Amino acid sequence: MELWQVPLLFSRLPMFPFFDLAHYVVSVMALKEQRGAVEVSVRSPVACWFSAMLYCFGGSVLSSLMLAEPPVAFLAKGTNILLASSVWYLVFYCPQDIFYRCFAFLPLRLLVAGMKEVTRTWKITAGVAHADSRFKDAWLVMVAVGWARGAGGGLISNFEQLVRGVWKPETNELLKMSYPVKVTLIGAVLFTLQHSQYLPIARHNLVFLYTIFLVVSKVTMMLTRSAASPFAPFEAALGHMFFGLQKTPSKVKGEGATSSNGSSVCDRSSSEQHHDGVKKRQAKKTD
Repeated sequence: MELWQVPLLFSRLPMFPFFDLAHYVVSVMALKEQRGAVEVSVRSPVACWFSAMLYCFGGSVLSSLMLAEPPVAFLAKGTNILLASSVWYLVFYCPQDIFYRCFAFLPLRLLVAGMKEVTRTWKITAGVAHADSRFKDAWLVMVAVGWARGAGGGLISNFEQLVRGVWKPETNELLKMSYPVKVTLIGAVLFTLQHSQYLPIARHNLVFLYTIFLVVSKVTMMLTRSAASPFAPFEAALGHMFFGLQKTPSKVKGEGATSSNGSSVCDRSSSEQHHDGVKKRQAKKTD
């Protein structure tokens, strides 16, 4: 096998069962680590299971809604549902929490997290291709559906929280995007350009390079325990360039200076009055 064939062979990797299994493990473990999720699993296993399915198949649900397709179509994949449900049961109800502790072991967690990022690439490309089959050459639709398919679990997180009885509108991903949602959006744009033949690169090469970037960045962030996005410097520069407000002289300092001067004047006047009063009392004593 020659080196140039590696990206081509990589792009033909089947996701089922191993990569899908890794995706389910990481997703359900992330659910368990949410505040109050364990209590919900005890109080209402049905709600907990539904939340887990939204974590695992949120991209399919959201992309189906966007294309006016049945959002429950993912339930037709019985084998995937059975596999995801088995992972959910083992993560939440395994005796002594053995299953969760096993995959919480750092080397294993790094492995399944990297495999999950591989599935992200496949979902983005599938979403872009599916959108193009419904709306030919509709760039925005292709980007939106590819984004939804690859990061649907994060984009519908508010709905998933409602299933668990939690309402946190401030966690909306559109208000404050997490790194996975951002990098998925960038991937959707890249694969849309490539699919429309505006990006001069073969599809399998783009799949390989993008996936390598996803895996390396994810593993690096986990090892360094950093939540900062690698795009933060570019975001800051572009945000200041295109959306930043012009700096205006603040009146607060002037007001503060005025109040400070006023207070100092008051202090001086009060001290002068006190000094005059002392002099008068001394004069009376002398008399």
